[in-house]
Amino acid sequence: MQTKNVMIVGVGGQGSLLASRLLGRLLVGEGFDVKVSEVHGMSQRGGSVVTYVRYGDKVYSPVIDRGEADFIVSFELLEAARWVSYLAPGGKLVTNTQRIDPMPVITGAADYPDDLVRRLAEAGADVDAFDALAAAEAAGSGKAVNVALMGRASKHFGFPEDKWLAALRDVVPARFTELNLKAFALGRT
Repeated sequence: MQTKNVMIVGVGGQGSLLASRLLGRLLVGEGFDVKVSEVHGMSQRGGSVVTYVRYGDKVYSPVIDRGEADFIVSFELLEAARWVSYLAPGGKLVTNTQRIDPMPVITGAADYPDDLVRRLAEAGADVDAFDALAAAEAAGSGKAVNVALMGRASKHFGFPEDKWLAALRDVVPARFTELNLKAFALGRT
């Protein structure tokens, strides 16, 4: 199998590490060679973070270059716009519609761009945008936004839902399993 490239992007504290662990567990369980990068960015301070996940028959490096990502899973709209140049032709961008103002917007030095979903689509991205925060809150906790987003992304990967659920049970602490299963299901709808 040709190597596939996935980028998980967002803002520190949104749960991208769990999302990459979930995806990695699923892919290893499916028999792929998987390379997952470390999280890059100011994750401890709410800054931009990115994780690379590459899988296939044999993967030699976790790094993804511009124009190579088959999937970008974005936890926040502005992060989707920041990383969209990494999307390969024919790639899929799955993004949360949640808006988290970066420091320049908070301080008034910049404005948060309007209508980013439309702009991303006009730039040629195949966008699946939805409110993962609302799905997570409906499941019982806004902290499950990462799992709701991965539920949505799972529709595009081509792996059976039961495989995703098994991987989710493996990576989530038992006391949070039911909440996360519900968040995943709400994201997948």
